[in-house]
Amino acid sequence: MNARYKPGEFAKKINRSIGTLRIWDKNGKLPAHRLPSGHRYYTEEDYYKALSLEQPQIQKKTVIYARVSSAKQKQDLIRQIEALERFCLARGYIIDEVIEEIGGGLNYTRPQFLRLMAMIENQQIGILVIAFKDRLCRFGFEYFEHFLKSHEGKLIVANTQT
Repeated sequence: MNARYKPGEFAKKINRSIGTLRIWDKNGKLPAHRLPSGHRYYTEEDYYKALSLEQPQIQKKTVIYARVSSAKQKQDLIRQIEALERFCLARGYIIDEVIEEIGGGLNYTRPQFLRLMAMIENQQIGILVIAFKDRLCRFGFEYFEHFLKSHEGKLIVANTQT
């Protein structure tokens, strides 16, 4: 859903001319987005607006993400998931998916972590629940929290210490 189209590509997609897009941009009917360089582009959302179609809604998931560093901690992983399930239940969250992973918090190429990031980028996650900040990543937690928020998701840390 995050596709960007150059004016020529977009015009072809909606069966209009580039000139029509310029007119629509100028009169505000369908304003083009602009890159810092000034180049125009259009999005998938613009496609639905241009054709007066209702945009399909993506069903957002509530996801638990649990991680431990080594296979020796498998029992800790199970307890972490159980605690997060109880946390969600107590708050009325319906869990759509549990993502569990064994791997170091400094490794940003963990397979499940990368899958989680792709889900965030595709705006599939409405709520992400983790046990502690370091279960998601050791450093840069604020960046990942911002990334989720900018993709219309919410991050909940179950065990916050104030």
